[in-house]
Amino acid sequence: MENIVSSDALMYIGVGICALSMTVSAWGLAKVFGILIETIGRNPQVKNDVQTLGLIAAGLIEAIALYALVVAILMIYK
Repeated sequence: MENIVSSDALMYIGVGICALSMTVSAWGLAKVFGILIETIGRNPQVKNDVQTLGLIAAGLIEAIALYALVVAILMIYK
């Protein structure tokens, strides 16, 4: 029985999954900053606390996207 799926096809599927995780990460960043702006708009006194936590959350979410990008690049260049 011959191999139906080539390794290149599997590589492109893996890279697509990495791109999907980067897209979801971008959606998460938009949601974090949207809620951050809404919270500061409703209660301006908590700006410093909320802003600090929001930036930490954004950094963690961005790290996920960067890890996915590194994995995708490593898959392409084997």
